[in-house]
Amino acid sequence: MVIALCFMRICAIIPAYQAERNVGDVAREALRVDRLAGAVFVVDDGSSDRTAERARAAGATVLSHPENLGKGAALRTGMEFALASGFDVAVTVDADGQHPPEEARRLVEADADPEALVLGIRDLVSAGAPRANQISNRISNFFLSLFAGRPFADTQCGLRRYPLRTTLSLGARDEGYAFEAEILLRAVAAGVRVVEVPIRVIYPPEEERLTHFDSVRDPARIVRRVLATLALTRGLRHVPAAPTAARAARRPAASELVAELDPHPSQPTAAPP
Repeated sequence: MVIALCFMRICAIIPAYQAERNVGDVAREALRVDRLAGAVFVVDDGSSDRTAERARAAGATVLSHPENLGKGAALRTGMEFALASGFDVAVTVDADGQHPPEEARRLVEADADPEALVLGIRDLVSAGAPRANQISNRISNFFLSLFAGRPFADTQCGLRRYPLRTTLSLGARDEGYAFEAEILLRAVAAGVRVVEVPIRVIYPPEEERLTHFDSVRDPARIVRRVLATLALTRGLRHVPAAPTAARAARRPAASELVAELDPHPSQPTAAPP
């Protein structure tokens, strides 16, 4: 029996790298979103600037990687910690300030099924996204739609709603930007409902933009990961087991993060900021 979303615990996860300029405002706005109940986890992915300091000052719980591992690794760390802390669903928000807080709220309220994977869908043309970003998104959309056997309007948007236990059980392996594409394919293979919701996105003037996404290199990596995932899933007929312990060893385990931040790790509650 499906438990309605209104009975589930929901949090926000913000992967961040060298994001001191915007992460404080992003975390502060996320804390004001209804249903998140002040549960905002910022994963500082090995930043050398004041990303962690700004996020903590805004009131977020900060999880830190000792080195830069990639967006996928940061998302997985946040998801594992959130699940261990008793949360059921997470909304992921990029740290660059492109996702207005009301759009995160839109994803929370978009579908009553807590097991659905909800994708934010941007209108990049209307939003004034750089042409290179528009082209790279179209390329990713084309390949993922082709291999998934259904159309997807936006496969690169970082604003998503994930069912935590289901998402982690899919065993995605990529540690970079391709993690989100891989999760999508594995979700389709596993029969997870995928819901698309139009959202608004903000693109600041070029001189103010903060991005670590390479519009040429990273889409190529995404396509390679898609092909590798298709091979592992034998054309989306089944989902392989989670990655081995050796691959996971690079990231701090969720239990270690809980132990570091919570003096009583046996009690699955969110750690204080």
